[in-house]
Amino acid sequence: MRILVIDDELAVAAVLADALEHEGNQVTVASSGPEGLRVLEESRPDALFLDLVMPGMDGTEVLRRIRAKDATLPVIIVSGWATVQQIEAAKRLGVSDVVQKPVALKHLAAALSRLRKT
Repeated sequence: MRILVIDDELAVAAVLADALEHEGNQVTVASSGPEGLRVLEESRPDALFLDLVMPGMDGTEVLRRIRAKDATLPVIIVSGWATVQQIEAAKRLGVSDVVQKPVALKHLAAALSRLRKT
């Protein structure tokens, strides 16, 4: 599976990418919303792991822009600082799953497994 990770916390993104690659996925990391949207335009991933709380363009805005073009891309929210309102807004925009940071690798594997079943 080709997966895009958009997260401004590079250490978290690296751990997430390593875990996903260990599961046999091809992972690309973007460290900001605008960079993630550019990468998304250049290479169509099979799924997206997205942080909601990022400086500049936050994950909710990234998700709105993605949904304006693609209503079906599976998106898993990975966030530790998101408010209940941000998570609810993301759910209304059609996220596949929400995983709270600090990331427990078993939860990532479970979220990815649910994506593969759809």
